[in-house]
Amino acid sequence: MDTVDAGQLMAQMGARARAAAAELACTSGDAKRAALMGAAEAVWAARAGIIAANGVDMEFARAKGLSGAMQDRLMLDEARIAGIVRSLREIAAQDDPVGVVMAEWDRPTGLHIQRVRTPLGVVGVIYESRPNVTADAGALCLKAGNAVILRGGSESFQSSVAIHACMVVGLEGAGLPAAAVQLVPTRDREMVGEMLRAAAYIDVIVPRGGKGLVGLVQREARVPVFAHLEGICHVYADGDADLAKARRVVLNAKTRRTGVCGSAECLLIDRAFWARHGAVLVQDLLDAGVEVRGCREVAVVPGVVPASPDDFGHEFLGMIIAAKVVDGVDGAIAHIREFGSNHTEAILTENDAVAARFFQRLDSAILMRNASTQFADGGEFGMGGEIGIATGKMHARGPVGAEQLTSFKYLVTGDGTCRA
Repeated sequence: MDTVDAGQLMAQMGARARAAAAELACTSGDAKRAALMGAAEAVWAARAGIIAANGVDMEFARAKGLSGAMQDRLMLDEARIAGIVRSLREIAAQDDPVGVVMAEWDRPTGLHIQRVRTPLGVVGVIYESRPNVTADAGALCLKAGNAVILRGGSESFQSSVAIHACMVVGLEGAGLPAAAVQLVPTRDREMVGEMLRAAAYIDVIVPRGGKGLVGLVQREARVPVFAHLEGICHVYADGDADLAKARRVVLNAKTRRTGVCGSAECLLIDRAFWARHGAVLVQDLLDAGVEVRGCREVAVVPGVVPASPDDFGHEFLGMIIAAKVVDGVDGAIAHIREFGSNHTEAILTENDAVAARFFQRLDSAILMRNASTQFADGGEFGMGGEIGIATGKMHARGPVGAEQLTSFKYLVTGDGTCRA
């Protein structure tokens, strides 16, 4: 179905999504839970077929020349499919956010007012490479009572189709409309533009991918956007850092998975730490096969590549990291303010006052102390999964889970009450 009238397809999918959203808004939590558990069972039962479909996508990606990091994002094996199943079950087990009373109060006029969580409506998700987003985004939107239209990347098309089929099995088994979770059935790039202009059908767009995709969405969308532009994550080793903790965290933050948005892209080392411990953190990275691009002081370490100005504020998404010696926590804060992307920053320190200053004076969506930036993930935050990590300041920020995919309305009760 690669040759379609994109406008007509968008109108058809949008109309179905609107109808499904109206039904989901009053669907019970039990029905949504049953749909997600059914989808989890279907994914596990179909794992061999999903892995086979993913093999086709991997061949497509290699032929397309995708980077190793992007291929890692794309690849599915039985362990990663088990992770998808686990995420679906965790989202199913969460409390239903819809209808929750967020606040309530009485007025002297006799009115009783409640602020109650309500679905957003229809969510459009545009993503690259990661086929697991098909399940995560579908599940989170459903949990929040939203219909969703998914437009996966061309390189993950076959994997996404196979996973989406399992989502439909879960929906139909629970008696919910299959149109609650729709996957764009074509690689046609025109559908991206149609989704961005589909204000009549889509209430919010969530882009999940590289800088090019997210920038395009932010420039051209005619509907609200939850987005992060880049994951330029910093780790700052303070003078009062515990050396053993720092060594563990820095290696994990960079090397656990280099293609995720929570991967550390810049190591900042306090001058006092450098004087006390030398280049131990840099040497650990070099020994692990990481290319370190260092400032003048770091570049004297054998094996380090002198950094260019463009290396700071760059999302490498690979086995490369920038490194710089800074003057204390204020030097780290100044650097992050200049080069960061408001995603995730970590401080390594045993000094409570320094940690408090770091947390207070930086405004990234996620700030961590003595923990790896690789924890910047909705699943690790107890959300079961995430639809993305939002770095803006409107509505949703940080990992976007089911609760963040709701809005609210006011329910006002009187007793023949009239305004004077």
